[in-house]
Amino acid sequence: MARIVRIDALMVDLKPKVKRTDAIQSFVSQETPIVRVTDSDGAVGTGYSYTIGAGGPSVMELIRRTFGPHLVGREAGEVERLWRELNYLSHATSVGPIMALAQAAIDTALWDLRCRKAGLPLHVMAGGAKTRAPLYTTEGGWLHIDKSALVEDALAAKARGFGGSKIKIGRPHVSEDAARLAAVREAVGPAFEIMTDANQAFTVDEAIRRARHYEPFDIAWFEEPMPADDLGGHARLTRATTIPVAVGESLYSPLHFREYLAAGACSIVQVDVARIGGITPWLKVAHLAETFNVPVCPHFLMELHVALCCAVPNSRWVEYIPQLDDITTTGMRIEAGCAVPSDAPGLGIDWDFAAIERMAVEGSHVALR
Repeated sequence: MARIVRIDALMVDLKPKVKRTDAIQSFVSQETPIVRVTDSDGAVGTGYSYTIGAGGPSVMELIRRTFGPHLVGREAGEVERLWRELNYLSHATSVGPIMALAQAAIDTALWDLRCRKAGLPLHVMAGGAKTRAPLYTTEGGWLHIDKSALVEDALAAKARGFGGSKIKIGRPHVSEDAARLAAVREAVGPAFEIMTDANQAFTVDEAIRRARHYEPFDIAWFEEPMPADDLGGHARLTRATTIPVAVGESLYSPLHFREYLAAGACSIVQVDVARIGGITPWLKVAHLAETFNVPVCPHFLMELHVALCCAVPNSRWVEYIPQLDDITTTGMRIEAGCAVPSDAPGLGIDWDFAAIERMAVEGSHVALR
């Protein structure tokens, strides 16, 4: 094995290409920490995570002051050991997003390094279950978009071979949500999936009420209907509706997923590799969900999740929201409405390091040796 001799990090702020609004927020920033780990053989692995709106400097400081110094001199191949050490090192501030996002940037870099040294792509190194994963799109379904534009985007996605579109819900009255869903369903027909996402906007009673109105449109799932810490409310909703309930983007520990699955409080797991703390815990959650016969449909980060979805047998969808176009030289490969993972060793992301350096947020650089 080879020891870690250098850790470099910086942050870029990637502005979304379209206006993004949901039931609780509108965001115009994606702060993206990027970490490079170099070992004593000269091999380099690159990883990343993200925030929506704010918090990036806090993530960078945790890498600079705590996680990075702990890793220099350690064996780079001991990925599980290092993940657990970082977890315990930050026990006073975990479980939570700042810790998880910093840990994920490092863990994904270590996995990239491991895969490159083995000469294997991530989707094979992590399991090799599939060669492609179906896509659905979110970019045309934001809450501010009117019905005609929702329909136009869904029809365009269907024409591209995508299997579904996500429509944000949470308009002031349920009748408004229903009208939007009805328009899309009428246009796309019965075989095209419509996903819905409330972004934790509802109380239990309102979620149950709205689910009753959504059921006639045969939607694929009801995502984040309530705050993520309302486990009991999700269990009540799951018992009250035939619509699959999806959770995960706002859960930061595999133990939280265990609680949801054991309580029957969800039927789709949307574990996010950045928010769960990296590839190491992502795989644990995916395999845990498999034991409950529950599918994995991860949130965001399509450029990385395509490989992970192809690594495990119980993945169902990759969410199409481009994030890295400005800092990569090639985009994610799409064939017949499916995401296809790269066969190149590593994460499968073709970084443009010149662009990354050019776009780096001033003062964000970290260099540890």
